[in-house]
Amino acid sequence: MVGRDVAVIELDQVSLGWRDRVAVRDVSGAFERGSLTAIVGPNGAGKSTLLKGITGLVSPLRGRIRTSGRADSHIACLPQLGELDRSFPISTYDLVAMGAWRRVGAWKRFSAQEHERVRSALEAVGLADFGHRIIGTLSGGQLQRALFARLMLHDADTLLLDEPFAAVDMATTEDLMALLHRWHDEGRTVVAVLHDLDLVRRHFPQCLLLAGQLVAWGRTDDVLTPENLHLARHLCAGDFL
Repeated sequence: MVGRDVAVIELDQVSLGWRDRVAVRDVSGAFERGSLTAIVGPNGAGKSTLLKGITGLVSPLRGRIRTSGRADSHIACLPQLGELDRSFPISTYDLVAMGAWRRVGAWKRFSAQEHERVRSALEAVGLADFGHRIIGTLSGGQLQRALFARLMLHDADTLLLDEPFAAVDMATTEDLMALLHRWHDEGRTVVAVLHDLDLVRRHFPQCLLLAGQLVAWGRTDDVLTPENLHLARHLCAGDFL
């Protein structure tokens, strides 16, 4: 059995951006297998850009991003709610079922086992009776629950989440946070971009603080110090650049 001290994602002097704009500069470090890590920082710190770099949606301007080379490894990502087209006429059931795409593909029959996985995922997020609902009729919290269910269908061993608790109520946050802990207890690697530092302190043992560049990365108590947070705010404001 592979230990948790093995890196599943390694960043080597990574810079990310578009054209002449660098959003993330010279970040190095590693996410260890089975870790639970929050990525935090001021607005414009490059947090979402870093996730896009890890998933391959943005290519590094410089440096390298290496992911685990195991044949059964897989990374799945939960995007921000605002990136989803809620006007598309798809049912909640079908949205969740899209998470099985990697296993089912374009031409395989959607088996009874996969249908049961969809039903189980909907039940796990509290949407057992919402499968028939068009996603445009869901509240923000219900839609986020559906996206978590879709993530469950991926059955990935590394999960990246971009603002998973934005614009949802406290009850939904607590329910979804419980799911993150369950995945972590199963040995999965969980990385989430977050703004709520109190939530991070309560639930995430590891933290990466960004401000267009790496400010600190390690134990949450060591990272979220007043000095580091002060530095991050000033770096994003351009005071020390």
